[in-house]
Amino acid sequence: MKQYDYLIVGAGLYGAVFAERMTKAGKKCLVIDRRRHIAGNVHTEDIEGIHVHRYGPHVFHTNNQTVWDYVNRFAAFNRFTLGTIANYKGEIYSLPFNMYTFNKMWGVVTPEEAAAKIEEQRKAAGVAEPKNLEEQAISLVGTDIYEKLVKGYTEKQWGRDCRDLPAFIIKRLPARLTFDNNYFNALYQGIPVGGYTKMVENMLEGVEVRLGVDYLERKAELAALADKVVFTGPIDVYFGYRFGPLEYRSVRFETETLDKPNFQGNAIVNYTDRETPWTRIIEHKWFLFGKDDNGNDLPRTVVSREYSSEWKPGDEPYYPVNDEKNSALYAQYKALAEKEPNVIFGGRLGEYKYYDMDQVIAAALERYKREL
Repeated sequence: MKQYDYLIVGAGLYGAVFAERMTKAGKKCLVIDRRRHIAGNVHTEDIEGIHVHRYGPHVFHTNNQTVWDYVNRFAAFNRFTLGTIANYKGEIYSLPFNMYTFNKMWGVVTPEEAAAKIEEQRKAAGVAEPKNLEEQAISLVGTDIYEKLVKGYTEKQWGRDCRDLPAFIIKRLPARLTFDNNYFNALYQGIPVGGYTKMVENMLEGVEVRLGVDYLERKAELAALADKVVFTGPIDVYFGYRFGPLEYRSVRFETETLDKPNFQGNAIVNYTDRETPWTRIIEHKWFLFGKDDNGNDLPRTVVSREYSSEWKPGDEPYYPVNDEKNSALYAQYKALAEKEPNVIFGGRLGEYKYYDMDQVIAAALERYKREL
C-alpha cells in the first residue's frame, strides 16, 4: 500500500493549490520542495517589517471570478494598483504607455494628436506586417517611445537584439489613449495582506510538507510513496536533458536595506536605457503603501536591483524562451511526459509556459477537477 495518494513536487502556487484541493477532497498528499521555503517564486520574506518579494515583484491580477474567490479564502487583498515608472537617463515617463507618456514625449494633449503621432512614425518606419519585436513595438507606440522606453529594456531583459526577437513577445504591450496609469486592465488586483508566503501557508494548512528535499536525487524512493506524482519542476531536468536543455532567461537580485523612509517613491521603476546594467529597481514597501501589517509607517526601506541574465543549467529558471526552436524541443519532452505513468506535469516549468499567477491557479484547479 502506498502512503499517499499524491506526492507533489514543488510548494509553489500550482503545487499548493492542487494539494489544498485534493486534501479537502479526502486525498492524502505529501508536498516536497528542494528549497528551504514554501511559495516558490512568489515567496516573500520579512525584512524590517516589509514583505520582500525575494524572486521579483508579483502583483496579483485577474478577471477570473473563480480564481479570485478561491485566493480570497486564504488571504485578504489590499487595493494595490500597479503603475510603473520608466527612467530613461533621468527622464521620467509613465508606464503603461498612456496620455501622460505621450504628453511628456511629444507635448501632445489630445488622444487624436497622440494617435496621429504614432501613425506618422509607424508609416515613416515602413511597418506594415510586423516581423519582429522592433517592428511590432513601433507599430504600437511609434519610433520615439520604442527607442527610449522599449529597446534598451527589452534587449537587457532578453539578451538579444530586438530585431532577433519574435513579434508576439510584445503584442500585449499596453498602450492607451487615456490618462490611465493602471498597468493591468484586470477586474481584481492587489497584494495579499501578510505576504504571499502567508497565503500559501494557509493553503497548505493540514498538508504534510517537507522542505530541502530534492525529488530527482531520490526519485525512485520518493515516487514509491504515492500512487501519483505531480511534478512542477523543469520538464527537461526530469528527463535528464535527454533532448538537450530548454532555454530560459534568468534574473538575479541585489537587495539592500536603506536607512531612509523613501528611495524612489514607487514600487517599481524600470531603467530603459541600455547602459544602466539593471532592468529595474523594486522598492518593496510600496506594495503595502509604505506601512507594516499593523498600519504603521516604516522608517526604513528595502530595495532590490534586478539584473537579467542568460540561463545555464544550475541557475534559477524564470522566463521560458518560447521561440520556434524551444517550442519544438518542448514538444519532444511533452510527448515523453504523456507516456510517463502516473506523473502529472504542471506549472510554469512543468509545462514550459509563461503563466501569470492567476493562470497557474486556474490550471491547478482544472487539473484537480480532471483528477476527481
